[in-house]
Amino acid sequence: MLFFALLLEVTGILAADEGHHWTYEGPHGQDHWPASYPECGSSAQSPIDIQTDSVTFHPELPALEPYGYDQPGTEPLDLHNNGHTVQLSLPPTLYLGGLPRKYVAAQLHLHWGHKGSPGGSEHQINSEATAAELHIVHYDSDSYGSLSEAAHRPQGLAVLGILIEVGETENPAYEHILSHLHEVSHKDQKTSVPPFNVRELLPLQLEQFFRYNGSLTTPPCYQSVLWTVFNRRAQISVGQLERLQQTLFSTDEEPSEALVQNYRDPQPLNQRAIFASFIQVEPLYTTGEMLSLGVGILLGCLCLLLAVYFIARKIRKKRPGNGKSVVFTSAQAPEES
Repeated sequence: MLFFALLLEVTGILAADEGHHWTYEGPHGQDHWPASYPECGSSAQSPIDIQTDSVTFHPELPALEPYGYDQPGTEPLDLHNNGHTVQLSLPPTLYLGGLPRKYVAAQLHLHWGHKGSPGGSEHQINSEATAAELHIVHYDSDSYGSLSEAAHRPQGLAVLGILIEVGETENPAYEHILSHLHEVSHKDQKTSVPPFNVRELLPLQLEQFFRYNGSLTTPPCYQSVLWTVFNRRAQISVGQLERLQQTLFSTDEEPSEALVQNYRDPQPLNQRAIFASFIQVEPLYTTGEMLSLGVGILLGCLCLLLAVYFIARKIRKKRPGNGKSVVFTSAQAPEES
């Protein structure tokens, strides 16, 4: 019952429409959200495009520690298609260390594009989106008694953002979710998922991350989120990504409408600070500059070889006899010793 109550809270806060119908595109799309949800037009919205040359290295940022992620208990987890995303309930035994207060887990959900689209993530790093993004939502249990109470309070929520890219092999951890998508293909369908190691959904190394204050990325867009976006990425296979892009529908009746491109565009930073737990090591040259440099070096070597070749030919031509054999007459023949 506790899991079900948490799921209802999360659904009501993060994905419900509060009497309004909202979508990502069209007449009720994200450009029109502020008309029904004023906070969606405020100055500290998420997601953002993280420009690494503008972040501030914060050496005192504690390491982020996910506790209980590898042991989510024995109770099944609820998987739910809410018409905007697919989300998985998480037990409160999962919580985060390394933040100002204790934040317990409530749910996780995904954002993605459509088949053939290179993007799908909400956050971007240096204007580069990835194929998808995982969000793990937590609330401040030290200060508030529930997710609904914390959702509209400053730093009431803490969300982990994991950028997902396409790799060569299938990711077994994500398969715990993706293998059940067909059971929740339409809006409001639910199913149960056996508990699994949630830690394996995250990148192997968690020490590199960005931290900033932002908002929910869906209406009502409360500016209550302490964001942690990891620099390192998780990977899923092409087949896994295509299942995510092609299995779900945002409607519960015909005609079915594909649930795709459920990501919000990056929002203005508006003077907010972005802190990094690590020092950015920028390459000396951009990819274009490296390519130009390589071509220049190759042409230079070719010119040098040609120059050596022509110099060698010129020297051979200047040798005595110009390379012809010398014939001695009897008077010129060398004396025998």
